[in-house]
Amino acid sequence: MAWARFEAHINKASFSWVDSPSAPRHTPLATSEKEYITMDHVHEIELESDSKPDLFDLSKPGALHLDLPAAASPAATATSTTSTTGATTPPLTLRRRNVPDVPRDVSENEDEDDFLLEHLNDPNLDLRQVRSDAGAAAEALELTPRPKSVTSSTKTGATPSELESGAGGSSAVEWDDESPYAEVRMAVSKVDDPTMPVNTFRMWFLGLIFTVVLSALNQVFEYRCKDISFAVCDWARGTAGLAPCWEVPRVGAAQHDLCHPWVRLVAQPGSIQHQGKPISEHVCITTMINVAYNGAIATDVLATQQTFFHERISFAYQVLLILGTQTVGFALGGLLRQFVVYPSSMLWPTNLVSSALFNTLHTTYGARERGHMTRQRFFALMCAASFVWYWVPGVLVTSLSFFTWACWLAPNDVRVNALFGGVSGLGYGIVSFDWTVISFFGSPLATPWWSTMNVIASVFLCFWIVTPIIYFSNTFFTSYLPLSSFLVFDNTGAPYNTTAVIVDGVFDAAAYEAYSPVFLSSAMCVGYFVAFATFASLFSHVYLWHGRDVVRRFRSTLHTERDVHSRLMRAYPEVPFVWYAVAGALSAIYILVAVTLVPGDAGLPIWAALLALLLASLLALPLSIIKAITNQSIGLNVMEEILAGYLVRDRPVANMIFKATCLAGTQQATSFAGSLKLGHYMKIPPRTMFAVQMAAVVVTCVVVTGVNSVVLSNVPGICTDAAPSGFVCPSTHVFSDAALLFGGIGPARILSGTYRHLLWGFPLGLLAPLPLYHLARRFPRSPLRFVNFPVFFGGVAAIPAVSAYNYAAWGLVAFVFNFCVRRAHFRWWMRYNYLLSAGMDAGLALASIVVFFAVALPGVQINWIGNTIWMNTADARGLPLRTANGTFGPATW
Repeated sequence: MAWARFEAHINKASFSWVDSPSAPRHTPLATSEKEYITMDHVHEIELESDSKPDLFDLSKPGALHLDLPAAASPAATATSTTSTTGATTPPLTLRRRNVPDVPRDVSENEDEDDFLLEHLNDPNLDLRQVRSDAGAAAEALELTPRPKSVTSSTKTGATPSELESGAGGSSAVEWDDESPYAEVRMAVSKVDDPTMPVNTFRMWFLGLIFTVVLSALNQVFEYRCKDISFAVCDWARGTAGLAPCWEVPRVGAAQHDLCHPWVRLVAQPGSIQHQGKPISEHVCITTMINVAYNGAIATDVLATQQTFFHERISFAYQVLLILGTQTVGFALGGLLRQFVVYPSSMLWPTNLVSSALFNTLHTTYGARERGHMTRQRFFALMCAASFVWYWVPGVLVTSLSFFTWACWLAPNDVRVNALFGGVSGLGYGIVSFDWTVISFFGSPLATPWWSTMNVIASVFLCFWIVTPIIYFSNTFFTSYLPLSSFLVFDNTGAPYNTTAVIVDGVFDAAAYEAYSPVFLSSAMCVGYFVAFATFASLFSHVYLWHGRDVVRRFRSTLHTERDVHSRLMRAYPEVPFVWYAVAGALSAIYILVAVTLVPGDAGLPIWAALLALLLASLLALPLSIIKAITNQSIGLNVMEEILAGYLVRDRPVANMIFKATCLAGTQQATSFAGSLKLGHYMKIPPRTMFAVQMAAVVVTCVVVTGVNSVVLSNVPGICTDAAPSGFVCPSTHVFSDAALLFGGIGPARILSGTYRHLLWGFPLGLLAPLPLYHLARRFPRSPLRFVNFPVFFGGVAAIPAVSAYNYAAWGLVAFVFNFCVRRAHFRWWMRYNYLLSAGMDAGLALASIVVFFAVALPGVQINWIGNTIWMNTADARGLPLRTANGTFGPATW
């Protein structure tokens, strides 16, 4: 009788045929390269594991599963290996079961708590589903139907061999070829055809056209009305590739296929009869559009220098500064691949919405289930509904956007308006019927519920409890100011005139002493406190929860990943590390040369520019990890302004360049890494993604620089109230005011005296994750693992630039869909949730464009109570609780 022995050890395995259990002949097996072990004519199997006994326990993750066809079970093959017809017995298949790619504690005797501790830093993973291997719960919820498998009957108590014998097939245990995340299984396809070309003329033609046009429009509307530029980009991102598109014909194509000797019109982008993969080309075009969508942060620096400081700057300086700040984000995003792109635990939930939309537009989902409409039809209906509905709160009844009914009942009661208001109040009303208000921070349908809970808990504690206490007790003299305002004020309650203390771009201490100290609203005070706590908690949280994972991933590559999507991506050559390193070195050179071209002595010193690049490099990884897991973008612009204010005193221009470099290196790096994850999900060749992103960066920088120079030179009175067509530069004013505040007056003067207690946010943020981390490890079954302090503190960073009302409406919708609907109607949620989000965004974007050109641009106004009632309140007017008799505040400063 022939014996088969499979010896498994940690990180290696070997298979051998033996004549008896005591006489093995070993044949090494590279399990990382070969997934299947096929054994013909097997009579009996002996499985051994000297160092990891749980490897063969089917209830354990990482176990080896046996696929036994009915004819190949031990009972059926005990006497013969061939059927009566002479057919060979189907082979036995051994497969290693996949688990999420998260840090593991190497333990010889792993129990339930050990398993929980191993996956403690992955709150998106449903540990109960993974431990129970609940294939039945996941069945029929995937992108494509799958056959019945043994996992659908694991609760019967039968052995795997008995289950497979009863199934009568050789299907594999499904965890091997499926992500353990239900959201990924629903939105991302697990099949790919690497032979289909992606790098086509059509992709480059459409992608570059969209990049040029949208980057130009984005820059023009940056100075006028940013909402319309974002709407144009949103619409383009959602529809690029749906229209008929041109491409070079295939060699040897039939003559009747050609509309022209050189090009061919493809009327159906979903057809596979043309050259290239439409879905992959669509993704590449969208990646280019994303670059144009994000714009260039450095343009605000250039606009401030030219319009507010009246400096003459060279075109070379403009090109180098924009190109350097944009390229540093691209380089850092690529260098983070092994940390935030390859691991399956880095979900990037927003990309799942995009992936679901791409697959809906380009993929056939198989047989239609009775009682369910197709996903394509659902997306079309939601898009149409969103388009139609936007006209109601956007044009006809604008009071539905800020549905602050309590303020309408008591329009002059400052206390009621402070609590229930949506403009300068705290938004206790929480209800909004406008998707632009609800999705201001991104779609609430895409953010995991546990992450949303962290943000809502912060809003409740910090802004609905602490902020009104500060306001009504007149702490920091806040009762003389609006409750929530992003402006800074002087001692009369008027907005602070920063130009009164800045002379020729340099701070004037005498003018400052003669004018007034700076005063902050109560919401701004809390905002600075949580900003300090966010910065400190980011490092301690990532070190505790992800430190070992980061260290381990320094030595990892795509070929060490066990995720099914990573295995599919191995078919494509990876981008060498040195490519991104060279791009990063070039970006540093561009920035260092640019800072030397700043007129006068107001520029950023080279040592400070190097420090800005170093800080961006250090922050890019933790911020990307938080974004990939929680879908929350953590803004650190306040900290970057404060650091620049301490390092380079009394230089507003230097402060702006330092801030722009840090922001580009963090926000852009996160954006580029997210696009790489989308390419990973959609199986885009990595080198094609590199070329697409790099080309889009260069083209965008050139176009933005040219358009920016033309607009600033040809629009009379730009960035002033007298500018024609509304070119008042709202975002540039905010950027320059912050630079004058922290680069001119300086954080040492602002955060001393009255506001010195806000600095306690640093130690609080640094120490807060420590006890929670140790408690979560002590009680791994508790919900403590869902508490994320960087999200708790940093998720509300947009306040007071926006109201807590936006957060409340956002959280309410997330509660309805991601908690209630997901629990009560999980299958509906899996099928339609992401498409609902994509449909609402697409319809809103298209409606915004139509409303702008049909209503806003011609100046059409509809004046009735439904559009004016919310404006005639103390909340809209920003009235303070107390009125100053002359001045308020300290007598000296």
